[in-house]
Amino acid sequence: MISRRDFLQTTMAASALVGASGFGNWARLAAQQSLTQDQLLDFDTFGNVTLIHITDLHAQLKPIYFREPEINLGVGEVAGKVPHITGADFRKLYGIEDGSPSHYALTYNDFTALAKTYGRVGGLDRCATVINSIRAARPDALLLDGGDTWHGSYTCYHTEGQDVVDAMSLLKPDAMTFHWEFTLGSDRVRELVDGLGFPALGQNIFDAEWDEPSEDFAPYQMFERGGTKIAVIGQAFPYMPIANPGWMFPEYSFGIRDQRMQEMVDEVRAQGAELVVCLSHNGFDVDRKMASRVSGIDVILAGHTHDALPEPVLVGETIIVASGSNGKFISRVDLDVRDGRMMGFRHKLIPIFADVIEPDAEVAANIDASRAPFEAELTEVIGKTDSLLYRRGNFNGTWDDLICDALISERDADIAMSPGVRWGPSVLPGQDITREDIFNVTSMTYGKAYRSEMTGEFIHTIMEDVGDNLFNTDPYYQQGGDMVRIGGMGYRIDVSKPMGSRISEMTLLKTGELIDPSKTYVVAGWASVNEGTEGPQIWDVVENHVRRQGTISLTPNTSVKVTGA
Repeated sequence: MISRRDFLQTTMAASALVGASGFGNWARLAAQQSLTQDQLLDFDTFGNVTLIHITDLHAQLKPIYFREPEINLGVGEVAGKVPHITGADFRKLYGIEDGSPSHYALTYNDFTALAKTYGRVGGLDRCATVINSIRAARPDALLLDGGDTWHGSYTCYHTEGQDVVDAMSLLKPDAMTFHWEFTLGSDRVRELVDGLGFPALGQNIFDAEWDEPSEDFAPYQMFERGGTKIAVIGQAFPYMPIANPGWMFPEYSFGIRDQRMQEMVDEVRAQGAELVVCLSHNGFDVDRKMASRVSGIDVILAGHTHDALPEPVLVGETIIVASGSNGKFISRVDLDVRDGRMMGFRHKLIPIFADVIEPDAEVAANIDASRAPFEAELTEVIGKTDSLLYRRGNFNGTWDDLICDALISERDADIAMSPGVRWGPSVLPGQDITREDIFNVTSMTYGKAYRSEMTGEFIHTIMEDVGDNLFNTDPYYQQGGDMVRIGGMGYRIDVSKPMGSRISEMTLLKTGELIDPSKTYVVAGWASVNEGTEGPQIWDVVENHVRRQGTISLTPNTSVKVTGA
């Protein structure tokens, strides 16, 4: 008799084969100019339950360009494992043909040339078309939003998230969880949640004063779909007060709280749940560890780290699904649930090629109406770029280099620090840089650009602290984004070392001298979590710099030396 684990592994292998053959066909179809929406949406309906997953939209309602990371290092037990594989190695692992649409969608190589071939991706109106198509085949499919939705654009900033909430409401989600949403402030979050019409979930959102589960957010929601009792348990980003300003949401505490997660799983199972889904914003490696510690979760829908994987990862009897970011992908997961158990699944990561998928008219009209009052500001041309502008990777992207250059020149600083955030679309060489483009990589509610003096020793301490957030071998201690982006200073990092000994050879680039621990340097940065930070808004700093430059031309950044990977 085949065991349940063997059955799951067999269905995963089948899913991988289907996905790989589909990727190969796309390249030939595109070459014949015959790639169609029907082919993108083609799916062999399976089992009796369907999940639809979208996550990390970052308020990108319109189609964009988005380059996947070149460097995504794993340490400890996850070194060399997905999602810490990129480029040609990623394509080889999944059998993706060079030059194919999935090469363009899932890896970074030849990005500019392939972008000109395959066009923009995403657009919530295109996502709506995909979701509606899935629901036409499976009317009772569950649509689950993994968070980082109400943040990251000019219009989202100026409407305090309302434009995204209004557009998303037309997609009729069944539940969501959170991260950057809380940087709108707890009052605004509660106001928006009260009008959603669907549950906002977070089993790990607690009352900070009493250390009890918050009454503002349900831990889970039960659904009856496909003749199956389904429990969806929410897992908000665990490290909110560390990665973001705690003074914006002082009523709440977070944390992984995997012991309570186990209690919630046991509770919903006792209520008759036949399928348990965790809607998570932990980040992939945290989810992988949590899956090994909490029993009884069938599916984890992963968010936060923006990973896009063509097939789920199996941990014990839990499958982890990673659905990318910025509206670039939607995951469909069909499950066979029988006798109270998940017996198998079929999965497809659907790339949202904006030129192939027809926009949903209602959602498109809503988006255009919300943007209309801001159209002049959004489309104003600030400059032009001769370089590909992108962000995403463990270390500096070219957008980060541009922001650091702006901080140094506009704030008269020796060194610049820019946060290692993962969000932000790309701009192709030869394109204009608009105000919308700048907001897409800087928009946040605490964007003041500070200027302060720091000793070399303090700068080293900051670098070591951020490095440990990223490269601690225990995923539960990886509490931030990617590495802080540095301008004006080079350094060496050994990712295999423990905290306190990773960072060396810190060098002031304008003089070539090593950073003196006892000397004071002028440092400009932004996105400080400290209340009362003073300075101009970062988008104004960048806009002024781009206007002065006219055309942006960036040389490759070779100031960070990475070892131990």
